Amino acid sequence: MKIKRWLGVIAVAFISVVVLAGCGSNSGKYAAKQELNLSADAPLDTLDVSKANGYGQTGNVFESLYRLGNDGKVTDGLASSGTVSKDGLTWTFKIRDDAKFSDGSKITANDFVYSWKRTIDPKTKALYAYLFEGIKNADKINAGKMDPSKLGVEATDDQTFVVHLDQPIQYFKVLMSYPLFSPISKKAVDKYGDKYGTKSQYTVYSGPFTVKGWTGTNDTWTFVKNNQYWDKKVVKLDKVNYRVVENPQTKLNLYQSGKLDYTQLSSEQVKNYKNNKDYTTFPYSITTFLQYNFNDQDKTKKKAFNNVNIRKAMSYAIDRKQLISKVIGDASTQSKGLVPTELAKDPKTGKDFADDAYLSGTIEYDKKKAEEYWTKGLKEIGVKDLTLDLTSDNEGNSKNYAEFYAQSLEKALPGLTVKIVNVPTQVAYSRSQSGEFDILVGHWGADFNDPISHLQILQDGSAYNYGKWQNDQYNSLVKKAQNEDANDAEKRWQDMIEAEQIVMKEQPVSPLYQTVYSYLKNPKVKDVIHNTAGTQWSYKYAYIGK
Repeated sequence: MKIKRWLGVIAVAFISVVVLAGCGSNSGKYAAKQELNLSADAPLDTLDVSKANGYGQTGNVFESLYRLGNDGKVTDGLASSGTVSKDGLTWTFKIRDDAKFSDGSKITANDFVYSWKRTIDPKTKALYAYLFEGIKNADKINAGKMDPSKLGVEATDDQTFVVHLDQPIQYFKVLMSYPLFSPISKKAVDKYGDKYGTKSQYTVYSGPFTVKGWTGTNDTWTFVKNNQYWDKKVVKLDKVNYRVVENPQTKLNLYQSGKLDYTQLSSEQVKNYKNNKDYTTFPYSITTFLQYNFNDQDKTKKKAFNNVNIRKAMSYAIDRKQLISKVIGDASTQSKGLVPTELAKDPKTGKDFADDAYLSGTIEYDKKKAEEYWTKGLKEIGVKDLTLDLTSDNEGNSKNYAEFYAQSLEKALPGLTVKIVNVPTQVAYSRSQSGEFDILVGHWGADFNDPISHLQILQDGSAYNYGKWQNDQYNSLVKKAQNEDANDAEKRWQDMIEAEQIVMKEQPVSPLYQTVYSYLKNPKVKDVIHNTAGTQWSYKYAYIGK
């Protein structure tokens, strides 16, 4: 399962697992039939690695140079080895001799070269193209100022894939576990043309599973064990059947009747089941926040959002403790900043980044301060009242959360009227991109275990900086962390600490909470790997126990 991530909206693919009865040849600790049924909140959008807007599910059918194992640790993928030069600027990977696509064709270094150049080509419109930043010439190619053929990658022979960087990237090996960097078969793209990735049969796969039965529009599909996969001997599941189930009560009913092994609980359900023996939690490196539109089409609103006192007032107006305890109701925790807790630790001291960067008094609820900053801000922009739209998607409990934010803001800030705009996910996403919002309920989940995954979204020019915030000092610090200080772990850490603290002082976004999902889980499902960042769910080693 992976979060389909957009800044402003998240369609979360929650998992629920069904053990199907049957017969088979497995013995010992394994159940007779190794087959799971998983439910998702949202359908697949594409099977084209270059164009996907999330890789949680499809990370099981596409594999890159590495994979993520337990606790975010890098494990073996399609590379049999990877070495880096002393200056940190050149990585050399050897592609496995037995690496094959699901059609039986050999995976070579050229397939990686083709895939990466295709993805970063602006014509592809890859949502995740920014993750190539730091690879030689990637920024210029992304900006449309250089041809994709100039990307710093090459195949020196069929099995040797070389990557040249503009600067060292400390988290590069972890990044290489992301499915975005998987190989793509040019032969398959040429064969299927515009149909590539639009149906399950119009794609070839590199991971432990393939996809069957997805027509491009239906709500059901199946992952089937890939018999061409280089490590197929460790894959125990024969099938993983998916169908979209949106209603939490339907999922709970199926679990209670013994038809589901996992079910994600809604806020109301958590209250009734948090003491159940099957109750468990899964944390995510997702921060939810209010994002302000610095380029609002309304001149008065634009002036308001560009006033730091008004932004601070809005942040102080939200009681995050009450939000979690009274509204969300699950195991989610208060944000300490934009970067979530348990994402990264200081390479020298081991201190958690969120704790290290935390600035007391920048994120706490304070009704008195909220009113003081608000009054000062309104006076500075020359108005006595404001009417603002609050845009949120309408999935799950999002409407309830939006109502809490609106009520909190109106209660603490005299003269403020908040109109809630709850729209479908796709509409909210479109409006986020086009800047059609005043205040946006935004979300961001880390692509990999490094603070830069969150910090880079607020950079000037980032496709995900929907509010168009601009701060030269912030941009400079993030660039230093990615460039001149990239090979100095301590300096880089301090750059990111300072950048995070600027966010908290300036409040271009007001962090609210960090997601922790609650589940009921049947212990018969074994060895499902869950991580808080990147590809959250891996079924490569999963099995049904007796």
